[in-house]
Amino acid sequence: MKTFKTSFPSILIIAVILVNFACKDDKTKKENQEPEQMEKAVSITSGDFGTTAAGEKVTKYFLKNKDGIQVDIITYGGRITSLRTPDKDGTMKNVVLGFDSLEQYEKDNPFFGALIGRYGNRIAKGKFSLDGTEYTLAQNNGQNNLHGGVQGFDKKVWKAKTEEGDDSIKLILTYLSQDMEEGFPGNLSTTVTYTLNRDNTLDVLYEAETDKTTVVNLTQHAYFNLSGDFSNTILDHIVEIDADTFIPVDGGLIPTGELRPVKGTPFDFREPKLVGKEINTDNEQIKLGGGYDHCWVLNDQGSGYRSVASAYHPETGRNLEVLTDEPGIQFYTGNFLDGTLPTPNGGTYAKRSGFCLETQHFPDSPNQPEFPSVTLEPGDKYRTKTTFSFTTK
Repeated sequence: MKTFKTSFPSILIIAVILVNFACKDDKTKKENQEPEQMEKAVSITSGDFGTTAAGEKVTKYFLKNKDGIQVDIITYGGRITSLRTPDKDGTMKNVVLGFDSLEQYEKDNPFFGALIGRYGNRIAKGKFSLDGTEYTLAQNNGQNNLHGGVQGFDKKVWKAKTEEGDDSIKLILTYLSQDMEEGFPGNLSTTVTYTLNRDNTLDVLYEAETDKTTVVNLTQHAYFNLSGDFSNTILDHIVEIDADTFIPVDGGLIPTGELRPVKGTPFDFREPKLVGKEINTDNEQIKLGGGYDHCWVLNDQGSGYRSVASAYHPETGRNLEVLTDEPGIQFYTGNFLDGTLPTPNGGTYAKRSGFCLETQHFPDSPNQPEFPSVTLEPGDKYRTKTTFSFTTK
């Protein structure tokens, strides 16, 4: 039998080749694994948030991007319960008013973070007519109907599904409102899609279809305090609203039908202005609302989706920009908060500890023929989009 001898140099060459091959193979494995180990630009997870008094399970969804935003949304009312965003120094804080328990959301509360429907804002005396038929709604705000009634969309458990992309994540909520629910005609199939993007914008897309002529006016009712400290009021925020006119109201906060110029009034926010600068004046409209609780008629309505308002908190540098294709925006300064509702950290929400910028059609439009129509016909699709964009400066 022959014996094969291998010289030392030959063994060394073979060893080097094997080592190089092994290193290359290991590098290939690491490269293949790297995309899975990298932090995603956006992500969405979920968890249990309890069970309603009626026995319906509620889920909380956590939408995050790696650049600094986390939005928590529950299926009960499609409510934004928390929205964490960085200040100019990178400190993360929640900037929306909310509760830490489902039980608190089921109690009477001022629509914290809720989806509002079928009709955002007020309808006078809870009545309106369509095609010669008068419809009667609940009078849950004095003599008026407010935000859809006693059991509006804010108190419904929505069905949910998610979609994940490379640069955005979607939480898609659906709810079927039955014909004559809360007095509104038609079976209304509603979809609201929350999209968190990697650029720190939150899109809210509203869509609806009906099988019978009805009225629709959907909105989002988040209360913001960009300081992230709910023991502070929002009077030190600087707000800008691109509107030359606003809608005056009567003692029941129902539009008078007039569109009044903002020029020379406390309602002029065409240039950035401190919220507290004129909120305590003797202006008749300010007194009626207890502060700002009015709808502004937005400029450039023919141009569709556009930037319409902003709010800035100088101390933290947080800035909120609102974009929409809606004709109006309700600026509300938390005038009816009274210190009785608890914050998650053990405090209470006092008067003017939050503000709302609710994009929408005008209040009482079903009874105001001069206002833009809110009527939805079978075969047509209701579709409107609002974006909340968060930056620092």
